[in-house]
Amino acid sequence: MFEKIWARHVVAEGPGGHVLLYVDRHLLHEGTTAAFTRLARSGRRVRRPDLSFATADHYVRTAPGSPTPDDEIRNMVESLARHTALQGVVYFGVGDARRGIVHVIGPEQGLTVPGITLVCGDSHTATHGAFGALAFGIGSSEVEHVMATQTLWQKRPRTMRITVDGRLAPGVEAKDVILAIIATIGAGGGVGHAIEYAGAAIRAMSMDERMTVCNMSIEGGARAGMIAPDDTTFAYIEGRPFAPRGRARQQALAYWKTLPSDPAAVFDREVQLAADEIAPTVTWGTSPQDALPITARVPDPATVGDAGRRESMARALAYMGLRSGTPLSEIPVNRVFIGSCTNSRLDDLRAAARVVKGRRAVVPAWVVPGSGLIKRAAEQEGLDRIFLEAGFEWREAGCSMCVGMNGETARESERVASTSNRNFEGRQGKGARTHLMSPAMAAAAAVTGRLTDVRTLHA
Repeated sequence: MFEKIWARHVVAEGPGGHVLLYVDRHLLHEGTTAAFTRLARSGRRVRRPDLSFATADHYVRTAPGSPTPDDEIRNMVESLARHTALQGVVYFGVGDARRGIVHVIGPEQGLTVPGITLVCGDSHTATHGAFGALAFGIGSSEVEHVMATQTLWQKRPRTMRITVDGRLAPGVEAKDVILAIIATIGAGGGVGHAIEYAGAAIRAMSMDERMTVCNMSIEGGARAGMIAPDDTTFAYIEGRPFAPRGRARQQALAYWKTLPSDPAAVFDREVQLAADEIAPTVTWGTSPQDALPITARVPDPATVGDAGRRESMARALAYMGLRSGTPLSEIPVNRVFIGSCTNSRLDDLRAAARVVKGRRAVVPAWVVPGSGLIKRAAEQEGLDRIFLEAGFEWREAGCSMCVGMNGETARESERVASTSNRNFEGRQGKGARTHLMSPAMAAAAAVTGRLTDVRTLHA
């Protein structure tokens, strides 16, 4: 599948194995305003404004009625609005009900479809690969290059297929699957590769779940993550605002159905996991690879042979304030965050609400929908009332505490049960300690005040 899409988009061959790739879709957020400014200073215009789409998500605050944190952030958001208007780029801005996290609204609006190349100045662009697209994050200078030329120089990555066969047990979600995968291959296991996720467990997932898996491909070191399009994909896309319609849809479907990897396709690396061996999973350290089933204990670095890994584990445990041998299910939490481009879609909110219903949060807990439309849909289902009655904060759409660029952070030494994608030191605030997990597991932590096996609450 990767090779089919790659070959179709090569414009020219370059030195050192590099090729000039045509870009079908360019997504932008307020962090890319510097590229707009440089483009304007050079006297250039966006080459294909009809293929570029922008939103404000990283820096906007999510507390209802909350003011912009400072002048610099206000200027970034206002600058994005000005530049997109001048360049004729569609902008889902503040006050637009469609505004939300860029990797949520792309699929939601029908901008993400199979077989395209899609880039964005954000590392979690791999999310869009769930549709059978080749999607990856780019840097600021590359953003400007795509604006000006609608192309990008890239070196062809190797291919990896990760197959998850069998059926997931009750209580095990897509987030558990990707955490288990990263724990298996390591944070650097996918470096230099485009990963294709396959197998019965992947095919059984909804599109929301598939996006969760592809989203965290970057945490496994991969350039991109992809899932072959199928009837689930086609049904999700149908009728969305920017998706092909009528005759164009029929032509697109004919092409989309040619994309899945051929039965005899050879990958540079193959990895297999058994779905029934995956349990609800949480991280204990400061890398997404530091993940274990909730039934496990905090590991002991002394048992690890590799000196470098042993040292990094010891440093992670010191930062996290954890002691080897402690059952993960006995670790208390101070705060819960349900949101981010990994887990803020309607399926995610439903999963958390099922756990929360009839219970009360015993620690501060936020629910941040991925877009204004998801927020509205959740409210129509009454999910907001479930969260509010349980003592959760129901917020506006945005990246929020996942990246903390807008002042929405945890306090130093505060332990956060989070559905986001990164648990690096300081990711959610200086000295904040982040444990990654699924929405259901985060909801379970909120109502118990500790890392909790969600399956015990369903019993």
